Amino acid sequence: MDYRSVWHGRERCTVLDAAHDEERLKVLIDVWRTDPQRSPHLHVIALCGHLMPGMHRMPQAEPGLTVDLLSVPMRAPIDTALAQLAARVDLFRLRGLEDAGEGFARSVARLATGDARLVAQGLTAAQIAALEGQGFVFDAVDAKTGPDVRCARFASRKPRPPAPPVPERRAIVLGAGIAGSAACERLCARGWQVTLVERHARPAMEASGNRAGIFMPLLSRDDNIPTRLTRAAYLFALRHWAKLGGVGTAIEGQACGVLQLARDAEHAAVQRAIAAEAAYPAEFAEWLEQPQAEALLGLPAPDGGWLFRQGGWARPGSVCDALLAACGRRVEQRFGVGSVTVERVGGQWEVRDARGELVAHAPNLILANGAGAARIPQAARLPLSALRGQVSHVPAGMLPALPVVLCREAYLTPAADGICSAGATYDLDPDPALSPASHQENLERLRGLLSDPHAAEGAPLQGRVGFRCIAPDRLPLVGRLPDFDAAGSTERLRDVPRHPGLYALLGYASRGLIWAGLGAELLAAQIEGEPLPLETTLVDALDPARFVLRARRNPRGPQANDV
Repeated sequence: MDYRSVWHGRERCTVLDAAHDEERLKVLIDVWRTDPQRSPHLHVIALCGHLMPGMHRMPQAEPGLTVDLLSVPMRAPIDTALAQLAARVDLFRLRGLEDAGEGFARSVARLATGDARLVAQGLTAAQIAALEGQGFVFDAVDAKTGPDVRCARFASRKPRPPAPPVPERRAIVLGAGIAGSAACERLCARGWQVTLVERHARPAMEASGNRAGIFMPLLSRDDNIPTRLTRAAYLFALRHWAKLGGVGTAIEGQACGVLQLARDAEHAAVQRAIAAEAAYPAEFAEWLEQPQAEALLGLPAPDGGWLFRQGGWARPGSVCDALLAACGRRVEQRFGVGSVTVERVGGQWEVRDARGELVAHAPNLILANGAGAARIPQAARLPLSALRGQVSHVPAGMLPALPVVLCREAYLTPAADGICSAGATYDLDPDPALSPASHQENLERLRGLLSDPHAAEGAPLQGRVGFRCIAPDRLPLVGRLPDFDAAGSTERLRDVPRHPGLYALLGYASRGLIWAGLGAELLAAQIEGEPLPLETTLVDALDPARFVLRARRNPRGPQANDV
């Protein structure tokens, strides 16, 4: 089959490769790259069994090329993997499925565009029949390739859902913290014109304004949704930051590693079980027993801990700067705007300042302003809380030199510019001033980390207070905002009415540094109608409309302080 015929005339061609092989993938990309009639965008989704669990978007040097790798456990049914994809596929390349049964045929048909093509090697007669039953019409056997290779065209009579219309690529992003900066960069990378509106005089003045944010994965024995989401976001952030110039160069910080100490012997036993069952690559996560951990740290580590070699710390404001610099002239930055009001007028969103002056207007509006979103009427019923977090800045001379970020219930960073960051508290106090009680709480936790009851004695009251935006389930809100008033008796996420052109990137809590990039990538892909970079279960878990359904199940409704 000539692959070139598939992408001719398309804006985007999506290929699903059910048996990932780097050489085969390279051949496909080279054919696309050298075809003068190619589609402007090629999106390849490859199923593989030799990667970290989950779906991984792999940044490419070529702007029009996107590669997603979906890890499929050995002996797992392929239809289970395909069911996790949110994509419209133009070309399927299937092989190695002789023992996969016939169930995948339904999933293949669900993903197929109206005129999708299929090329398969080694299909059984029963699998061919199953694909025919789903609407694929097979070509005659080609004598050149032999009977082992079969080609087909999708010709189902069932109506296919129409492709989403291409949106007008203009948007307003409200909020210039890590969430808003990432949104600008991901949209501008797709050719959008973005107006960034920030009430402060410069970026990263609120929750993103700390000296140091920690980047590390999250582990759990059941590999639950927060774990899967954080793993995908963490790995995406590492790859994306490398494209921006890297931590320690374009981004202020250190990829020095993070050592997460076990709380006690019982907790350590659970972590050993996770290490044995998950068998993570050492560069991602390695369990260290007491002697190894103490040799690395140079301090007591009585119950061992996890070493995340690729982790470390970064100043969130420098990440914002790098993201906005990558936008170039496609972003218009409007700082110092103060409080704003938002209104939908004639198919456009209008943002006005306190005097009623028009600040920006566009058909799309993205709320990335944290807890400030509660002041926007269309978002006021989202159950978001602002939790206070105080970080203490401790003079480096009062502490032992750390080779890695050290954490447990709290964290302590290596010195930067003579200061170590320790924290952070979680409380409902609305006071933005530094609190002596919160400072003492940070110092007590610091002493527990160092196994030194006298560490940092007399440390001056220095630090910073920020307010995290948090949802009751501690997961972000990524996607179109629901219309609570119009929801009626809706029982499914896909049926919840939405406000036109209004989107959320909210609720990043204390993980915004790593969640922001993948959240913005997911939202941009949703708006553009592209294949999504996460499994459907994770996409649904982040949908802001989840709170419409939960409010119906719970007559009390989701409450902002249910955290």
